Amino acid sequence: MADMTNYQCPACGGPLHYGASSGKLECEYCGSAYSVEEMEAKYGKTDDKKTAKPVAAGISASGETIEMQTYNCPSCGADLMSDGVTAVTICPYCGNPQMVPGQMSGEAKPDFIIPFKVDKKAAVAALKAHYKGKRLLPKVFADENHIEEIQGVYVPFWLYDGEADADCRYECSNSTTTRSGDTETTVTDHYDVHRAGKVTFARIPADASTRMPDDYMDAIEPFNYDEMIEFSQVYMPGYIADKYDVSKEENEERIATRAKESTSMKMLESVTGYESVLPGEEKIEYKSKAVRYAMLPVWMLTTKWKGQNYLFAINGQTGKTVGNLPIDKGRYWFYFFVSMIPCSLIGWFIGKWIFM
Repeated sequence: MADMTNYQCPACGGPLHYGASSGKLECEYCGSAYSVEEMEAKYGKTDDKKTAKPVAAGISASGETIEMQTYNCPSCGADLMSDGVTAVTICPYCGNPQMVPGQMSGEAKPDFIIPFKVDKKAAVAALKAHYKGKRLLPKVFADENHIEEIQGVYVPFWLYDGEADADCRYECSNSTTTRSGDTETTVTDHYDVHRAGKVTFARIPADASTRMPDDYMDAIEPFNYDEMIEFSQVYMPGYIADKYDVSKEENEERIATRAKESTSMKMLESVTGYESVLPGEEKIEYKSKAVRYAMLPVWMLTTKWKGQNYLFAINGQTGKTVGNLPIDKGRYWFYFFVSMIPCSLIGWFIGKWIFM
């Protein structure tokens, strides 16, 4: 059995959590706060020495076999079991954040991390703003206790650098209209426009977790990569994290598609000065130059209502929020009939006045 790693307060032994607002590791018991550099000096940036071996197997929802690993909580001594993907978890017995051994070391060690900048209070406020004014929203979504269940997650991402070679043609035209007496003449000039060149891409993101819906992760972009720093586990206590289970090779086609679409748009934007622009033959080839592994911050909340799951995601750096909201049909018909009452009363009074 391998030991987990957790970050404990040197003053009282309580669990430490990385504070998005302060940028320090904070103790919720005694209020002490420690800089990232202090904790790196005490624990190191990563724990490369610790490894874990699979000890059991489980079955995923898709029917695939999952290797399970067992760990020992250093705070309360509980024996915990996890799949081979979870990197940071929380002990259900003592509530301490735990760093699962071996999940962030060796080849699984990320190159970079963007620390949380939006704290839980700000994330809850963003979610409330997302709900605000939506009177047809089921009550469970606006419930305070429900919103407090929002969880900070470090999502694994591959970041791709690459280059696209483009050769594109467009059918363009300009029209001129002149009038002579009662006669109006329109002359249309047609042009064969050619654009060719290279478009360089840096850090095209693609989430590397099968647990995260790609469309949600795309929707909360962009992240500010100027704030990305060298990876250190010290930023992770207090949040959940997974290591990647989608290889960088598996995402290549998706990245190539995104790069080609962006290149096509850039080429089209360069064709100006024409009244009509119709894309013609287009040849675009994309090549990846470098791929890096990073952990990016996301606040997530999942709600089930009438058998359907609803997911909300908030960019943990910028606060951008996405999520689908259901409509409570009971509330819909209630407001519908309430709104009809004034109309019915007005109609009744008008009718009575006419036939008096």
